[in-house]
Amino acid sequence: MSLFKARDWWSAVLGEKEEFDQGCLCVADVDNSCTGEDKIVVGSYTGYLRIFSPHPVKVGDRAQAEDLLLEVHLRDPILQVEVGKFVSGTELLHLAVLHARKLCVYSVSGTVGNVEHGNQYQIKLMYEHNLQRIACNMTYGSFGGVKGRDLICIQSMDGMLMLFEQESYAFGRFLPGFLLPGPLTYSSRTDSFITVSSCRHVESYKYQVLAFATDADKREDTEQQKLGAGKRLVVDWTLNIGEQALDICIVSFNQLASSVFVLGERNFFCLKDNGQIRFMKKLDFSPSCFLPYCSASEGVVNTLIGNHSNMLHVYQDVTLKWATQLPHVPVAVKVGCLQGLKGVIVTLSDNGHLQCSYLGTDPSLFQAPKVDSREINYEELDVEMKELQKIIRDVNTSPGPLAEKEDFLSIFATVSSTLDSVSQAASHEVGAEAVPSVTVKVMIRSRLALQKTKLSIYVESPLAATRDHFIFDFLEPEILKTISLSVFLKGNYLPSELEGTAMASYSMPTGILRIVQCKFRLPLKLICLPHQPSKIASHKLTIDTNKPPISLLSLFPGFANQSDDDQVNMLGFRFITGSQVTVLASKTSQRYRIQSEQFEDLWLITKELTLRLQEHFEKQGVKDFTCSFSGCIPLQEYFELIDQHFELRLNGEKVEELLSERAIQFRAIERRLLSRFKDKTPAPLQHLDTLLDGTYKQVIALADAAEENHSNLLQSFARLKSATHLVIMLIGLWQKLSADQTAILEAAFLPLQQDSQELGWEETVDAAVAHLLKTCLSKSSKEQALNLTSQLTIPRDTSRLKKHITLLCDRLAKGGRLCLSTDAAAQQTIVMPGGCATIPELDPEERTTEQDSSNMFPNQRHLATQTLKSETSPPATFLE
Repeated sequence: MSLFKARDWWSAVLGEKEEFDQGCLCVADVDNSCTGEDKIVVGSYTGYLRIFSPHPVKVGDRAQAEDLLLEVHLRDPILQVEVGKFVSGTELLHLAVLHARKLCVYSVSGTVGNVEHGNQYQIKLMYEHNLQRIACNMTYGSFGGVKGRDLICIQSMDGMLMLFEQESYAFGRFLPGFLLPGPLTYSSRTDSFITVSSCRHVESYKYQVLAFATDADKREDTEQQKLGAGKRLVVDWTLNIGEQALDICIVSFNQLASSVFVLGERNFFCLKDNGQIRFMKKLDFSPSCFLPYCSASEGVVNTLIGNHSNMLHVYQDVTLKWATQLPHVPVAVKVGCLQGLKGVIVTLSDNGHLQCSYLGTDPSLFQAPKVDSREINYEELDVEMKELQKIIRDVNTSPGPLAEKEDFLSIFATVSSTLDSVSQAASHEVGAEAVPSVTVKVMIRSRLALQKTKLSIYVESPLAATRDHFIFDFLEPEILKTISLSVFLKGNYLPSELEGTAMASYSMPTGILRIVQCKFRLPLKLICLPHQPSKIASHKLTIDTNKPPISLLSLFPGFANQSDDDQVNMLGFRFITGSQVTVLASKTSQRYRIQSEQFEDLWLITKELTLRLQEHFEKQGVKDFTCSFSGCIPLQEYFELIDQHFELRLNGEKVEELLSERAIQFRAIERRLLSRFKDKTPAPLQHLDTLLDGTYKQVIALADAAEENHSNLLQSFARLKSATHLVIMLIGLWQKLSADQTAILEAAFLPLQQDSQELGWEETVDAAVAHLLKTCLSKSSKEQALNLTSQLTIPRDTSRLKKHITLLCDRLAKGGRLCLSTDAAAQQTIVMPGGCATIPELDPEERTTEQDSSNMFPNQRHLATQTLKSETSPPATFLE
C-alpha cells in the first residue's frame, strides 16, 4: 500500500451520468444542528440536490442508505450551492441554490422519527428571485458592513453584477470592458468584489463604488444596456497575471490582514489587499481546483490543490508539504468536521465520485520472519558469483531481443534511375533554366498492427521534397505501403550532401516509442549537367589510388560522350547553379585530379568520384582498393570561407542592433504623436510626422537588409559545410583514419545542422577542437589536466579558431590519433618525427599575444608554397 495515497474514510457515487463542477459542492451545518457537525451538500447539472451526513461503521465504508439525508429533484440545473444567513429576521443558516434563471433560498430542517426509519429531513422554499439574465456564479458576504446577515451577488454571463439584500433586489451594475465571466469572490475586510477578467487581469471593485454608480436597470436606452453601457466603474486596483484563472478565494487571519488567492492554469498566486503579489508558485501540473485555509496551530495558510493527474498537493505558502493520490480527478474540494473528525477532506469529481478522506498513514501489520542463521559457504558463493557474472557478460556482448534492430517495422527507399519527365519543382529560384526533379519511393511494412505511425523525409537544404511528412492512422500487418515523392533543388546554391533520410516513428503495444530509418542517395544529375572540361582552374586536388586508372566514361556514363575517345580521361561538370568542375584521370599514374574555380564545389564531385571508384572495384571483387591524399591540406582556402561566414554573422548582429534602435525610436515618435493628437489644445507637430516617415523607411530598409543577410548567411553556411566535408575527407585520406576517427572529426567540425546568432558554428567548433587538443591530441598529461570550458559566445575574430584547426592538423601529422576513451588518450603520446622543428602552441590559458599563423608554421608555409607552384604548372605533364 502506497504511503502517498488518500485514506478513504467514506465515499459514494452520485446518480448515473450526472455532471458536476466546482460550485456544486458545499460543506456546512446546513440544518443548524445542536452538535454543529457539517453536512455535505451537492447539486448537479441535472437538477438533483443531495445532502449527506456520513456515518461510516468502519473506515473505508461506502455510503449507506441512512447517510443520505435528503434528495430532491429541482428540475433546473444547479450551478452553485452556498450556505449562509440569507433570511431576514434570523441568523440561522439557510441554503442558497443558483439556477441559470433563478435564485432560490431554502431552509433545511429535520424531525426526529418515532419508528426505525430514523429522522426525516425536508426543505422549505423561503423565497426566490427570477433573474432577467443568465447567471454564471455567485458570492455572498456582509456587503457594506452589515451585521448578522449575508447578502448575495450574482454575476451574469453578460457581465452584470446583481446584488440582493436577502428577500429584495438591490441594484445591478455592468462590469466595464467585459467579455467573458470569471471567478468571483468578496473580501469583507476591504468590502470589495474581486474577479478575474477575460484580459487575464485580477480586478477589485469597492462595494460603495458599485452602490453609488448609475443603476443599470434604470437606463432608458435598452440597446446600450444590452451592450453593458452603464456608468463605467472605477477599478480599485488591477493586476495582470498573464493567464486565465480557474478559481479565486479570500483567506483572513484577522481583521488586520487578509490574502487573495488566485489559481491560474499554470501558476498559483497570493496577493495582498492592495493587489500586490505576496508570493507566487509555478505549478508543474495542470490544476483542477484548490482550497486555501488557515492553519490555526502554525499561523500560516495551507492550500489544497488538485490536478488532472489524480493528485492532491498540500502547500504551506510555496512549500510542498504533502502529495497524495486520489481515485479520481477532483473538480471541487472542501474541508469540514464530520462525526467529530476535524480536517476531513471532501472531494467531488465531474462524474459524481464523492469521497471523504484524510492524510494519515495506516500502521503496517507485516512483520519480517526470522531468518535461520547458518554458516556461509564462501566457495559456493564464489562459484555462484562467477556464473552470474558470466551470464551478465553474455547478455552484454550478445545482441538480445532488446538490442536487435527493429523487426516490427521495415522501411526501404529507392531512387528512380531517371529524372522526372515533368519536373515537380515548386519554385524557379535557381535560374532561368528548368530545375529537374527525381522520384523517391519509400516502402514501409509492419509485422504488427500499428496506429498513428509517422513518416518523415529529410534532405539537405536547399534540396526540398514535394511532401516531407506522412501520417498513417493504421498499418495492417504484412501490408506493403508505398509513398512516392519528388526531390528538387529549391535554392540558388548547392547542398552539402546528396543523401536523404526516411525516418518512421511508431509506438509499440506496450507504449514504448521506437524509430526506424533508412538512407537513400540522390543522383548527381539532379544538380549537375555535362559540360566542356577546362584545364585551367584556381583550386585543384589530386587523389591517389593503388589501382590502375579507370576510364571516366565507365565511372560517369551519364556525363560523357562515347564518340569522344580522345577525352575519356577528362570530364566537365556544370552545376545548375552555374559553377563548373573538371575531373582528369592520369594515363600513366594512378591519380585523379579535380579542379574548379570555387573551392567548396570540389566536394560533391570528389565524394562522388571516390564512391564510384569503390563501387567499381567492389563489383570486380577487389577488396584492397584504397584512396589516399599526399598533398597539402588546403587550409588557407578553408579559412577564407570561415572568414566570409563569420563576417556575415557580424553584419547580422550590427543590422539587428540598428533595427532595434530604429524600432525604439519609431515607438517613441508614435507616443509623442499620439499625445499631440489626444491633446484638447492642438499644438504644432514640429516635424514629428516627417521624422516618423523617415524612421519608418529606415526600419523597412534595415528589415530588408536583415532578411538579405540571413539569406546570404544560409548560403555561406552551406558552402562552409561543403568545404568542411572536403577538409575532413582529405584529412582522413591523408592520415588513413578509420571510420570511428573520421566520425569524431565530423562531430567536432559539423556539430550544428543550422546556424544561428545565439549559437554559431565558429564558437562551437572552436570548443570541440580545443577539447580534442587537450585530450586525445595533447602532448603531455599537464595539458589534459587543464580546464578550457567557458561560455559559448560569438568570438571577436576567427584567429583562435584558425590556429586551433592548424594545430590539430599538425598534431595528426606528428602521429596523434583521435579517440574518445579517456584512458587511451592518457596513454597516447605524440611522436615527433626526426628533422621536424618544434611548433610553438597556444597556451591553454589563452595567451594574450597571438602570432600570425604564417610565422608559427614556417615548414608548412614552405610546403604550401611548393604545392602551389606544382599545381600552377600546366596539366599536360600530368596527363601524359
